[in-house]
Amino acid sequence: MIVDARGHRCPTPSLKLQKAIRQVGPGARLTLLATDPMARIDVPHLMAGMSGQVISITEADGVLTIEVETPSAPTG
Repeated sequence: MIVDARGHRCPTPSLKLQKAIRQVGPGARLTLLATDPMARIDVPHLMAGMSGQVISITEADGVLTIEVETPSAPTG
């Protein structure tokens, strides 16, 4: 799933990502597109708080592409 938050300022990119995470299942991968440089800091904090993980962060032409994975389903 791609979450397009280009042109939005903090905290909107993280809020859009959080909303998308609620719509997908455990272990899903999402891609956030953001132009606000604060997303590079905010998203890793968001994912750590949700027990998810950041797979990669790249930047090209002023657009951050942040790949994340939602927490896995609890076992047991």
